[in-house]
Amino acid sequence: MDKILANNRRWVAERRAADPEFFSRLVNGQKPKYLFIGCSDSRVSASDITGTGPGEMFVHRNIANLVVPTDFNLLSVLQYAVEVLKVEVVVVCGHYGCGGVAAAAGDKQYGLIDGWLTGIRDVVRLHEKEFLGIQDEEARLRLLVELNVIEQVRNLNKTSIIQNALRGPNPPKLHGLVYDIKEGLLKDLQVENDSLPSLDSIYGIMSAEQKSAAQAYASAAPSKA
Repeated sequence: MDKILANNRRWVAERRAADPEFFSRLVNGQKPKYLFIGCSDSRVSASDITGTGPGEMFVHRNIANLVVPTDFNLLSVLQYAVEVLKVEVVVVCGHYGCGGVAAAAGDKQYGLIDGWLTGIRDVVRLHEKEFLGIQDEEARLRLLVELNVIEQVRNLNKTSIIQNALRGPNPPKLHGLVYDIKEGLLKDLQVENDSLPSLDSIYGIMSAEQKSAAQAYASAAPSKA
């Protein structure tokens, strides 16, 4: 802990030297533009790889950057970020060389985490032919990292939090990224709100008030001859 405390004091001194009002501004509250949902891997620092500073990015991290519909930790972060902080962008960021993805692709038992990794195994099941058709193991796992990110962005779209926000005037943009630890670069998977297929017929849900408003709108709309 001595090293951590010493690093903290040095960081404070450097910040104050560069900007005497830095901490005074931060204490007044936060207004982040982004919500970053990433992996817990210690090599993937959300602020460092995106070049954002304190107050710019709200962050949630877990093993293999999963969006699980029963994870109240993630859902609480998502709701607060979208409904209270009014973030403009929600990013799901995976990374090549992810241990969680590699574990999910194998058949070894690890304990408690096995249940958590089921979400990634579901991705394998959905893309089994494409996944198993790749002979090179590294290339296969890189593909799975990408497919997993895309599926987690889809999972965001399935939540009532995002569905409600998308019906509002300023909905957040959803993006899927992959970080290449070897190169230090982020890859945009081009998976945004508009590029996702509509899931309303299966996952679309509305509150009683929203359904009533939609029905009233449909009744008021002029019928087509």
